[in-house]
Amino acid sequence: MSEKMQALIDQAEADLLHTYNRYQIVFDHGDGVNLYDTDGKRYLDFVAGIAVFALGYNNREYNDALKAQTDKILHTSNYFYNAPAIEAAHRLKAVSGMDRVFFTNSGAEAVEGALKAAIKYSYLKDGRSDHEIIAMEHSFHGRTYGALSVTGNPAYRAPFGQMPCDVQFARYNDLDSVAALMNDRTSAVILEPVQGEGGLVPATKEFLAGVRRLCDEKGILLIFDEVQCGMGRTGSMYAWQKFGIRPDIMTTAKALGCGVPVGAFLLTEEVAQNSLKAGDHGTTYGGNPFACAAVCKVLELYEKERIVEHVRGITPYFEQKLDEIAAQFPCIQERRGSGLMQGLVFDRPVAGIIQDAMDHGLVLINAGPDILRFVPPLVITRQNIDEMVSILVPAIERQV
Repeated sequence: MSEKMQALIDQAEADLLHTYNRYQIVFDHGDGVNLYDTDGKRYLDFVAGIAVFALGYNNREYNDALKAQTDKILHTSNYFYNAPAIEAAHRLKAVSGMDRVFFTNSGAEAVEGALKAAIKYSYLKDGRSDHEIIAMEHSFHGRTYGALSVTGNPAYRAPFGQMPCDVQFARYNDLDSVAALMNDRTSAVILEPVQGEGGLVPATKEFLAGVRRLCDEKGILLIFDEVQCGMGRTGSMYAWQKFGIRPDIMTTAKALGCGVPVGAFLLTEEVAQNSLKAGDHGTTYGGNPFACAAVCKVLELYEKERIVEHVRGITPYFEQKLDEIAAQFPCIQERRGSGLMQGLVFDRPVAGIIQDAMDHGLVLINAGPDILRFVPPLVITRQNIDEMVSILVPAIERQV
C-alpha cells in the first residue's frame, strides 16, 4: 500500500463514524467488471457494490444520461411533477407487473414504506392499531428502525430496545411455522424470495405458493423484499416472476439505479387505493429527476442489452464452475443460490479467503462468517468467471 492510500485511510478513520469494518483499499474508478484503487491496482469485481452495479462500471450510455440530466435539473421536490419520475414509474410498472410506484432513496426506506402501507391497509380494514408483521428468521431488510424490526437477526435488534413494529419470526421455507403465527392481528408477511445476508437461500415454489394461499385465505398482505434479489439477478426481472406468485407489495433498490441511490416500493391497485393517502408518507429527495433519469436509463439498457436473458444464459456455466470448486475442497459444504446470486458454504470462517483473494486482485464478500457471496455485475462473461476461479482456488488452497 502506498503512503497516499494509507494517508486517505487514516483520514477516514479520523473523520468518519466507525460503523463499518472496511477492507484496507481505497477504490478510485471502475471500468467494465474491474475496479482500480488509488495506486492503480486492478481488481476483478464479484461484489458489484453489493449487487448494485448490474451494468458494470463506466457504461457510456448510462454516464451520458446522467450528465445530460445534471445539465437540466437535479431536484424539484414532490410538490411538483417531473418527467423522469413519470417515465421511470411507467417503465418500472411494466417490468414489475405491479400497479403503483413510490420512489425512495434506498432499499431500507422502501421497506419502511412497504410496512407503513401494509399497516395502514389493515387499519382502514378493521380499525385496529395493534397489528403484527410476520417476518423470517435470518432475514435482512435494512438497518433503519422499521426495517430493522423485521430483520431476523436478534443481534442486530438487541441494542436498540423496543421496535416500532410488533413482529413474529417464522422459519424460512417452513409453511407450518408461518401458519402457526397468523392471527387476527396479522397485517402482513414479509420475506425475501432469495435470502441474501441470510446465506443465499432461495425460497421454494411450494413455500411461496403456500404463503400466498394463506395470506389470501386470511386477508393478510404479502410483501416481497426484492432489494438484492431483484433487477434480473436471479434470471427473472424479479425473483417472484419465475413462479408467477405476485405479492401485494414489493420493494426494489440496489441495481435499480446502478450506483445512484434510489429505491421504490410498489403496490397492487387494491392496496394502493386502500392504504397510504396524501400526507401519510413522503420524502424530500425520493423520485427526484436525477435519480429517476438513472432508473429510466437502467431499464432502457436492460431491455436493449437483454440483461435478464444474459443472466439466464451465463448462470449454468457460473454454477458449474462453483460446483467444481465445491467438489475440489472437502471444507466446502454446498453451493446455493439463484442466478448470479450465489454462495459457497464452508465449514469454517471465510475471512482469510476473502482477504487472500483481494490481495490477488479479486473482490468478494461474505454472507455470514462461513459463506462466500458472489453477486457480480450482470454483464460478466465466461472469461471473467474463469479469471475468478483462477484467483479463488489458490486463495482457498493457501487458507485451508
